[in-house]
Amino acid sequence: MKHFKILTIIGARPQIIKAAALSRAIKRKFADRIKEVIVHTGQHYDENMSQVFFDELAIPHPNYNLNVGSGSHGKQTATMIEGIEEILLKEKPNAIVLYGDTNSTLAGAIAASKISIPVVHIEAGLRSFNKSMPEEINRILCDHVSTLLFTPTKAGFNNLLKEGFKENNQAPFSIDNPKIYHCGDVMYDNSLYFSAIAEEKTSILKTHNLQKGEFVLATIHRNNNTDEPIRLTTLFNAINKIATENKIRFIIPLHPRTAKLLPKNLSSQLYTAIKTSKYINIIEPVSFLEMIALEKNAKLIMTDSGGVQKEAFFFQKPCIILRSETEWVELVNCGSAKIADADETKIVDAYNYFSKTTALQFPGLFGEGTAAEFICEKILKYIV
Repeated sequence: MKHFKILTIIGARPQIIKAAALSRAIKRKFADRIKEVIVHTGQHYDENMSQVFFDELAIPHPNYNLNVGSGSHGKQTATMIEGIEEILLKEKPNAIVLYGDTNSTLAGAIAASKISIPVVHIEAGLRSFNKSMPEEINRILCDHVSTLLFTPTKAGFNNLLKEGFKENNQAPFSIDNPKIYHCGDVMYDNSLYFSAIAEEKTSILKTHNLQKGEFVLATIHRNNNTDEPIRLTTLFNAINKIATENKIRFIIPLHPRTAKLLPKNLSSQLYTAIKTSKYINIIEPVSFLEMIALEKNAKLIMTDSGGVQKEAFFFQKPCIILRSETEWVELVNCGSAKIADADETKIVDAYNYFSKTTALQFPGLFGEGTAAEFICEKILKYIV
């Protein structure tokens, strides 16, 4: 039997993790029908940081690495478009599979659509309604050149309907006649699969002497938080205040780049307070399994990451969102998350609220953990 060939594009660590769900589904149930070729653009490639994800999650190693590296949006995206197009012409896949909203996603969408290769977009329909975010532009443009669109939430599905996508389009599907699905979240697939083994295969709780339910996990990585001294100062003022007044441990995995910005963007007084606090631990980036172990055992999670917001929900943890908006509006609507932005009062108030509230709701918003299998089935059935 001739294999159906898909070309999967990944460019950042979250996409490596998302791709694991699809690769696992192919290996388990579709190995005789689907051949996957993986392209790592190198958008956020670091040998140490990326390698552990491939090894830990048992993801097939990339067939290609474009080694694009950092740079301006225009230069980075243009270089990726050129490299992806060359690979598409060489491999001649039946479809290209794209995840989320990075520049790698945008580059893959442009390269494939220009040479009439069907685009499959996983995590379609998500909107922050803030077009000053590069990610918002990327996700909108990718959606509108896709043939099959798989949205993880009902809100995402409704966003696509509002933008003119039709719910009842009939096959054959194409860029001009796309099909949209509400399929659940591949990251929920991953969280279910890996949560059972996370604590067995990691020692991060023991390493940092963390007790279940007695620490706050915080992640800060978005440029508008890390690179703007006023916002970064506000975030760490709030963290220092909460930690000190409540005598609660904070564990903060920071990218080395962000860690280097702390002495530059924080006042010397605040920086010293953070560095000498017995309650605040800034550590290096953690692996996916280590992150799951931290999320499962935290009392509460603070983050500016969309992925971590969802994972907090998966493990039924309250979440304080360190952004002015979120694509995951369902989390806020059901009361398990609060948007605090870089506002010290809102952050502290949200922490106090969640500390006193015991009746949070975590309804089944993200499917049943079988999204990746559903996606494979539809790709095989409808991409021609």
